[in-house]
Amino acid sequence: MRKLILLLLAFALTACGAAPATPTEAPTQEVIQPTQTAMVVLQTVVVTVVPTNLPTEVPSATPLPQPAPTEVPAATQPPAPTAVAPTQAATGGLVTLDSALGGGWFNNMTLTANTLSLRCQLYKNVTFSISPVDKSISEVQFYYRTEDKVTGSVFDWKNFGRMLPDANGNFALTFSGDNVSADFRKPNAWLDFQFVGLSKTGGVVGRSEKVVQQVNYTFDCP
Repeated sequence: MRKLILLLLAFALTACGAAPATPTEAPTQEVIQPTQTAMVVLQTVVVTVVPTNLPTEVPSATPLPQPAPTEVPAATQPPAPTAVAPTQAATGGLVTLDSALGGGWFNNMTLTANTLSLRCQLYKNVTFSISPVDKSISEVQFYYRTEDKVTGSVFDWKNFGRMLPDANGNFALTFSGDNVSADFRKPNAWLDFQFVGLSKTGGVVGRSEKVVQQVNYTFDCP
């Protein structure tokens, strides 16, 4: 009986000494376990949702095909008005003036060249020819002036005199480089001219347009 009591007492003491260890370890395991489980769930969500939906490479933008540009033609300069331009270049040969330059009073206006020189024999003379439209024109006076190409100076009009008639009612005049007044001579100039039709009594019937910057005037051969 005494041994039984001692055995029960020993068992009770053992139980009392081990009791504190059990509640101490149990809460620790319960805290760690939910924490580890939450971390595992969080990592699973991140790994499963985010990485698997991202493309491995962002494709470069492919440019849309552009239509071929339409070439815009260069602006075309309008031709010189026919009312002031002869039909021949300044290389010599018969030059026919546009009938609009006759001012409604003259037509068939021609000149043998559009270069006149003071000393160059090749361009020493220019012959002007016209036909009056109005039958009352019985005489034609020839006027001229020069324009300095370098300075832009324009001299006054000068009456050179009468043009010579022929049997068909046309008028002609041969004008020489040295017929230009000495005060009007410039080595690089224009020779402008105009025709004035007179009646038998000397009154002015009609005038042509002023033909300007169409005849080159030089001292020597161009």
